[in-house]
Amino acid sequence: MGPVPNDILTVLRRAAMVALEEEPPGEPLIGGVSSDIWRVELADGRSVCVKRALARLKVKADWRAPVERSGYEAAWIRVARGIEPAAAPELLFMDEAAGAIVMPYLPSERHRLWKEVLRAGEVDPLVAAAVGERLAAIHAGTARSAEIAAAFPTDAIFHDIRLEPYLLATARAHPALRPELERIARRTATTKLALVHGDISPKNILLGPEGPIFLDAECAWYGDPAFDLAFCLNHLLLKCLWTPMAAPDFLLAFDALASRYLEGVVWEPRAELESRAAGLLPGLFLARIDGKSPVEYVTAEADKERVRRVASTFLQAPSPTLTPIREAWAEELGL
Repeated sequence: MGPVPNDILTVLRRAAMVALEEEPPGEPLIGGVSSDIWRVELADGRSVCVKRALARLKVKADWRAPVERSGYEAAWIRVARGIEPAAAPELLFMDEAAGAIVMPYLPSERHRLWKEVLRAGEVDPLVAAAVGERLAAIHAGTARSAEIAAAFPTDAIFHDIRLEPYLLATARAHPALRPELERIARRTATTKLALVHGDISPKNILLGPEGPIFLDAECAWYGDPAFDLAFCLNHLLLKCLWTPMAAPDFLLAFDALASRYLEGVVWEPRAELESRAAGLLPGLFLARIDGKSPVEYVTAEADKERVRRVASTFLQAPSPTLTPIREAWAEELGL
């Protein structure tokens, strides 16, 4: 614990959590590339988390996004908790001027980060199924809602921090695949069915006493729920390269998450959603190698080529279902 930056203290003073003369201790938290995140110890004994959106994201590429996305993250939290109260952390304060939100700090003793659990090779299909079930519940609770759609007019933000850096940047890196990647991006952008989190990744999921807790909803968008499903499944495939000894378990988790999620699809024919997810998955798979936000743990060129081979196959000949992609990846890995 040490000094807390003035901009973080200003947020807490506006929230009436810190007096003007107070300088409580805190520490930066490891997060994604899009925010500064601080844990601060308040005088009343509470520990809070302050998350402030950055205009320029912390990656090598020039990747920018509007800081007002924090307001939509706060709105996503309110909606999600109204459907599944344990699905998101409590929102304590929203500071529009600073582009920051304040939430309770959830101690790691009771809230394990799913990414770290998976890194240790602890891959439980029941946990993956719970993630799929809770995600589907949020999508079902917001599907075809004109009120929710009006509250999340975030097409431009979603384009800037999801479609452009992932699918469209990858299209520029792979000219032969550009028409298909651009087609997938257009279809995703124009599919308006439910409230999308936009960053359903193990690094944004805490495993709490009451089930998975979704963090970092600053990509929140009323659009295609298939994006959330494909985005999370993508991470389970890639993590076969991160923790190879657990690769068979990652594939079982893939099956569990997809199956449980699809059981909860009640707002449209399941086959239609699965087809869109299966179309998105190879594009996102390739994007985490050659887009603006490559995963940090796939560094060997041979592993990158494995991803490129499988992704290219399904971009050129799309599958209407998820299983063939999973099976092709297992074959590529020799499983």
